[in-house]
Amino acid sequence: MSPTPRRSFLRTAAAGATATLLAGRRAWGQAPASAGAVDPALIDDLVAANRILADQGVVDGYGHVSVRHPGDPQRYLMSRSLAPELVTAADVMEYDLDSNAVDARGRTSYLERFIHGEIYRARPDVKAIVHDHSPSVIPFGVSTAPLRPLYHMSAFLGGGVPVFDIKTAAGGPTDMLVRTAALGHALAQTLGARPVALMRGHGCVVVGPSLPIVVFRSVYTEVNARLQAQAMALGGPVTYLDDDEAQRAGGSVGGTIERPWQLWRKKALAR
Repeated sequence: MSPTPRRSFLRTAAAGATATLLAGRRAWGQAPASAGAVDPALIDDLVAANRILADQGVVDGYGHVSVRHPGDPQRYLMSRSLAPELVTAADVMEYDLDSNAVDARGRTSYLERFIHGEIYRARPDVKAIVHDHSPSVIPFGVSTAPLRPLYHMSAFLGGGVPVFDIKTAAGGPTDMLVRTAALGHALAQTLGARPVALMRGHGCVVVGPSLPIVVFRSVYTEVNARLQAQAMALGGPVTYLDDDEAQRAGGSVGGTIERPWQLWRKKALAR
């Protein structure tokens, strides 16, 4: 006896759903396709950014910097898991926004690569990202003292610097590492539209529209934190840039970033 039309329909629908699910799992398990080759000059700049951040004391054996793929906003470029000062062009890998490596070839990835994928997903304006454990910044992520712009070079800090608490985001204790997409998304939400977010008991994340700008911001976030701690230690009130001053200074300094970038690049690559 043949099945009723309703049973035939349900069986067909179930079979179709199963096939779709399996196909989706196969696709999910596959490495993403490459967005294509990029200008070697951009790779050189990414290598230089790693070296500069190490040379300026923003990163040591830990930390990482990435740049969005110029040919596809759904891809980004970052080194394999390696100390920033040792990064070469051969170490640069391509990732999708789920932070899956396009062509790993046995190379390991940074555990916290999800910081990059999720911020790129949330912020179309961002073209480069730095995550570091900048030492002078750490106290401002664990105390009640907010990080504020102390002088014109750090005017981009105007408007406030949010603090990401991973324990709150995770709903309980963690190892303090942003090792999942969910935590990366939570960090991106805390960052919001700002250029810098502190990470309690960890470090900070800095974003920008280019590698020179994100490196500039990373260096001067560290410098500002050090100077602010010194000014606070002197006692008495500290005069910070107000919002209008920060906006004006940021516009003025913003046009000169190529100057320190070229200096830092030359010094770092000569080592």
